[in-house]
Amino acid sequence: MADDDPAVRTALERALRLEEYAVTVATDGGEALEQVRAKAFDAMVLDVGMPVLDGLTVCRVARAEGLRLPILMLTARTTTSDRVEGLDAGADDYLAKPFALEELLARLRALLRRVEYDASGDDPFTTSNDALVVGDLRLDGAARRVWRGDEEIELSKTEFDLLELLARNSGIVLEHATIYDRIWGYDFGPDSKNLAVYIGYLRRKIERNDRPPLLHTVRGVGYTLRAS
Repeated sequence: MADDDPAVRTALERALRLEEYAVTVATDGGEALEQVRAKAFDAMVLDVGMPVLDGLTVCRVARAEGLRLPILMLTARTTTSDRVEGLDAGADDYLAKPFALEELLARLRALLRRVEYDASGDDPFTTSNDALVVGDLRLDGAARRVWRGDEEIELSKTEFDLLELLARNSGIVLEHATIYDRIWGYDFGPDSKNLAVYIGYLRRKIERNDRPPLLHTVRGVGYTLRAS
């Protein structure tokens, strides 16, 4: 857990320990990055506004180095563009200050459940790690690589997880609540923009240069991946 505000840091550490989490504390972004490089953590709670390295930079560097632990980002910034920036940096969830402690704990539990699903192999939507093909899109689940035609496409962890879920259920319309549960482990309700933001990211990456659309919206229901 990383936050440069002593009051917030102390309160969060106490609350997390009361929930029986083992907690490692960092006071700035540089220290947080060193810690996640040195030790395997189940999740990271990361403030955006910190000295040395801000939270967005920590998140981008961690993802670029292949660190896949779930990241819950905290920030006093509340605009949609700020939220998009945090998610685009590679955060798995984003919580604006001031926040209710109960909500932070619920979101953290949801992120940890998602890791447990990935590790257990009990995902009812997962059939194998073989390559998946939808039209000219090819996805290698084991290597976590994606191609459209001959071009390899770089995706963040959450983007890949979302695309893989849709590809494994190609042609099936997955409801919003189902996708939220499988990708974020928690349904944030009808006002949440997380899913729409990530669908937009995927469309810009896999459907650029006037390629035929593969991601389809079923209004009021959800999304499906299928060749046109």
